[in-house]
Amino acid sequence: MPESTTAPTGGQGPAASIHDIGYRHYDGARLGRAYARRSLFVQSLRGAYGLGRSARTKALPMILLAVMCVPAAIVVAVTVFTKAHDLPLEPTRYAIYLQAVIGLFLAAQAPQSVSRDLRFKTVPLYFSRPIERADYVAAKYAAMSCALFLLTALPLLILYVGALLAELDFADQTGNFAQGLVSVALLSLLYAAIGLVIAALTPRRGFGVAAVIAVLTIPYAAVSAVQGIAYLQGNTDIIGWLGLFSPITLIDGVQSTFLGATTSAPDGIGPSTAAGVVHLLVVLGLIAGSLALLMRRYRKAGL
Repeated sequence: MPESTTAPTGGQGPAASIHDIGYRHYDGARLGRAYARRSLFVQSLRGAYGLGRSARTKALPMILLAVMCVPAAIVVAVTVFTKAHDLPLEPTRYAIYLQAVIGLFLAAQAPQSVSRDLRFKTVPLYFSRPIERADYVAAKYAAMSCALFLLTALPLLILYVGALLAELDFADQTGNFAQGLVSVALLSLLYAAIGLVIAALTPRRGFGVAAVIAVLTIPYAAVSAVQGIAYLQGNTDIIGWLGLFSPITLIDGVQSTFLGATTSAPDGIGPSTAAGVVHLLVVLGLIAGSLALLMRRYRKAGL
């Protein structure tokens, strides 16, 4: 039976009793911040693909992953059966062509990663444990970056393996594959930062989805239209600088300057070396600024 202790009351009212109901103290190891940060990262990465959740939540990310991979498989099949001497699609161009799929994945999964914690006010529960706001932001950002990298790098791996099966030049294909990985890694870091900071602005998932799609598509459409107009008017010097105003054209400018990729700008007119350096600085600035905004957002949300 539980033991009880009667506290003296000095004659003032009934005696108060403290009951020992048998709760055991935790005597195990305290795993600390690193374990909590790692666990949050793994949970967030699995959640981006619906792992450990219902079948309905797995459907969209897995379908989008398949949509990303199918064109790569088709390119490989065409290369093998036609006995072509090179892949008809450069690895550095693959993510540019399928940017709509990448944007849809980010728009669906970034709000899922952060909006639910804000909506159900569970963020303070994270910070009640040995985890800081920087740990929360770092884990969420790393998980979303890795999820995007898996989405964009797997098709490049299919292209690379297919190129080797088609007996294309090993050194050339390995170099192209490495350039493609660098390109999609930078794209993943930029898109994850932008998507999370937009999604964290509202606890409503629907608003977050719409906002992410708008930020990724509207600037690209505007930049493409203005670049086309500038090309028709013969003002080609400004075309490379216009890529600064859209996330995907920022990546396009960086990879065309530093990775030797073919640009998607009209008539293949990429940015100059100076403009390419500015593109890279803007990408790094956007990533750093987005993370700073996330930290500021969670200083308020954790109250």
